Amino acid sequence: MSGVLFLRNVLLFSLVGMLPILALYVLLTPGFASALAGGGPSLQRFLRQVLSNGLPVVFVVNYVGFFLYALSRQRPDEERDPAALIAVDFVARLGLFYGIHVLIYVVSADWFGSFGGSRATAWRVVAPTLARSALFENISGVYLYATLVSAIPLYVSAIRRSSRFRPVVVHLPKGVGPITIALLIFAAGAVCLTILAGTFMRFQS
Repeated sequence: MSGVLFLRNVLLFSLVGMLPILALYVLLTPGFASALAGGGPSLQRFLRQVLSNGLPVVFVVNYVGFFLYALSRQRPDEERDPAALIAVDFVARLGLFYGIHVLIYVVSADWFGSFGGSRATAWRVVAPTLARSALFENISGVYLYATLVSAIPLYVSAIRRSSRFRPVVVHLPKGVGPITIALLIFAAGAVCLTILAGTFMRFQS
């Protein structure tokens, strides 16, 4: 697959993963749907936030996940357990999700005057925002769960071929074991993100 085609596919999967969750978030947030339906500044700020923050975050995280998945399928390494790819993705996913949020928030302060135009305020806002994202309490939760589309293929494929996971998989219902473990690993990542953000909040206070 060419690089351009791969980028296009990652973008499409990112949109497919994000739009339904975004729609759910809008419907579940009291008064949000009616505010957006009125158009005007509220809708403009919402679209800008999604396009300048959400889509880049989801795209980059999914790119890494799909890249690792493609790498594992094209170059199977019999000497290395595929579980190593899950570990690489797990750490990269946390770092990228947090780091890109910091970068975009700071840039938004410069370009759009967000956070009162203060880079320091933008930096301080990231931790409390991401600390609540796993609970779907803000729009960052949409971006977090939209990255599930790249985690599941990689995790399920690696778990099925991993000797380390085999003792666990055999005790789970046939066919759903790898998917169950994959979802648990993703959930663990969401918990780790919450802990990481909470740690930064304590340092900032």
